[in-house]
Amino acid sequence: MIELEGVPELVDPVMVAAFEGWNDAGDAASTAVAHLEREWKGEVFAALDAEDYYDFQVNRPQVFMEDGARKVTWPTTRLSVVRVEDADGKGKRRDLVLVRGIEPSMRWRTFCNEILGFAHELGVELVVVMGALLGDTPHTRPVPVTAVTSDADLARTMDLEETRYEGPTGIVGILQEACTHAGVPAASLWAAVPHYVSQPPNPKATLALLNRLEDLLGVRIPMGELPEDARAWQLGVDQLAAEDSEVAEYVQSLEEARDTAELPEASGEAIAKEFERYLRRRDGGSTPGAPPYHRDSGQQPPPPKPGAEPPKPDDTQEDDD
Repeated sequence: MIELEGVPELVDPVMVAAFEGWNDAGDAASTAVAHLEREWKGEVFAALDAEDYYDFQVNRPQVFMEDGARKVTWPTTRLSVVRVEDADGKGKRRDLVLVRGIEPSMRWRTFCNEILGFAHELGVELVVVMGALLGDTPHTRPVPVTAVTSDADLARTMDLEETRYEGPTGIVGILQEACTHAGVPAASLWAAVPHYVSQPPNPKATLALLNRLEDLLGVRIPMGELPEDARAWQLGVDQLAAEDSEVAEYVQSLEEARDTAELPEASGEAIAKEFERYLRRRDGGSTPGAPPYHRDSGQQPPPPKPGAEPPKPDDTQEDDD
């Protein structure tokens, strides 16, 4: 039985989780949760026992110096709570339980059950797991973010896609299914990261995930310097692509394919969604440094395989494992 001492009673709590590794191309998802912790000053209240879930030859502990003494940080998964006093810009409060760690090496079912135990004790009403995959998407276009669930009722009520994916999965897929079997509403958000520029960080993909989370939960997320970081990242990749004619030609082919696929999406509904986001931010007060017109909306068509988990890791993904 999990007993939480010192954690206040939460208001309309939602659990938001992300894990480094196979499900985190460009570190986009784990960086998104780290951003929420930093901006809302999350307080860590629990950490899973690293000995139970991690192979330390794969995820090695780190040694560091503090006040002249050597200390060790073990790879693990930590839970923190943030209290959003003005979630919607109109005085409504909502609390978030943030889960950030590394994809476990073993005992995945026990790992998920332990996280669900915390969710139950805290009265969590919804679990949102974020991930990122490599895809055939150009860096010059808005990052596609797909919101999926295996719960048919939740798909209808929250306007999500009902996943039909079959194949290898990671901890994101396993945790979502564990939630569904436990009767806890759960969804996952997937950002598609250009496979030709997969090295972390990818602030543009992180920003897209946070924008989609903002829409899903109806909360205003302070974006801080992320919009500027995303623009700087794109300019940097533009310069690198311009130096290689083959890469530039390949990017152009991806742009043409993407633009052709998006033609049906340039609809009144898509425009209306973007305008609603603008009005919500204007009425509640815009976040400094985050102009409403230039942010990735997350309201883009899904990656080539909607709801798909990341492809089986290959040599190009070794840094994510």
